[in-house]
Amino acid sequence: MERIVIVGAGLTAAYAAETLREEGWDGELTVVGAEKLLPYPRPQLSKEVLQDTKEFHLQYEADFYADQNIEVITGAKATELDLHNRRVTLNEGRQLDYDGLLLATGASPRPLSVPGADRAYVLRTRADEQQLHAAFAPEKRLVIIGAGWIGLEVAASARQAGLEVTVLDRGPAPMQALLGDELSAYLQRLHESHGVDIRNGIEVQEITPDSVLADGEEFPADIVLAAIGVEPETALAESAGLGVSDGIIADVSLRSTDPQVWAAGDVAKATHALYGPLRVEHWDNAIRQGKAAARAMLGQEVRYDWQPYFFTDQFEFSMEYVGHSRPHDEVVVRGNLSDNEFIAYWLGGDEGRTVTAAMNVGIWDVNDQLRELIGTTVDPATLTDLR
Repeated sequence: MERIVIVGAGLTAAYAAETLREEGWDGELTVVGAEKLLPYPRPQLSKEVLQDTKEFHLQYEADFYADQNIEVITGAKATELDLHNRRVTLNEGRQLDYDGLLLATGASPRPLSVPGADRAYVLRTRADEQQLHAAFAPEKRLVIIGAGWIGLEVAASARQAGLEVTVLDRGPAPMQALLGDELSAYLQRLHESHGVDIRNGIEVQEITPDSVLADGEEFPADIVLAAIGVEPETALAESAGLGVSDGIIADVSLRSTDPQVWAAGDVAKATHALYGPLRVEHWDNAIRQGKAAARAMLGQEVRYDWQPYFFTDQFEFSMEYVGHSRPHDEVVVRGNLSDNEFIAYWLGGDEGRTVTAAMNVGIWDVNDQLRELIGTTVDPATLTDLR
């Protein structure tokens, strides 16, 4: 393999390119990204950068790529993929031939389908964050549509910046399907105690220049953020004839339905060694799949089985989550919710005793222990907060 092209310039691409060089591969390596920036970690956008507690940073500076002989083409979009001739065409007309191709095209914000949707901000890129941040000012009224992780992180950041914040969500409670009744109610109480107004079970009907209309009620708004999830960027793969189903279909080694094409990161619907077909939208997965895909492209045996992991910080709520729970899993909490120090376990399987996921809140240095529990059968009575 003499030429490798990586389409997408996020963390997956950065770590894949780095791993290829670390493994001793010295062929022609090109990374193509639609954004004008070099790869950077996205979690900072809704956390410390939006909160003004840290400066924005790239994953690696330009010197790193130059020293590693990695060509990074920014501000360019791959518009055509020719699997037969192994060629990627860019919007500027340049064509890149490859022996191996990694698709790390990521995901884009799911669009709102209501009148006035174009008035809403989204938060996915550095440019999005800059526009949203510039609109922030004390006492401005921010309405967030969606009570997922991004929506709630922005709500916390905005309140700390002195904005009035209302969150509108169609679900019965924030992320109830993931967290269960007790934890979703806990998260809502936490936000409400800091002045966030969360409205559940509500459908947005229209965004006007100064308000959001939902279920016949008008919510005054100087700023509106749409945070209703993301959709995988599969258009390039689909038009080329690759298998696509809520992401680019890939096997346990991250190889797509074409033997010379791999997929990793937010866009990959890969066969997880433990969970089967799974698409994960978190930064840790982007990094680890990028590394794994690079090794697979070099012919190494890869069986991707890393447990999904993510973290969040909202007011005094700081947590880590590991595993992959399912909607009907039972949630068992050990510790004290009122002190924001507890561990939640998700139990599923045929007998409801298999640990599928765990979340530590305010209790640290236990993630490795929790990771070891995933997939094991336990007696719920023996579970503790590990202190």
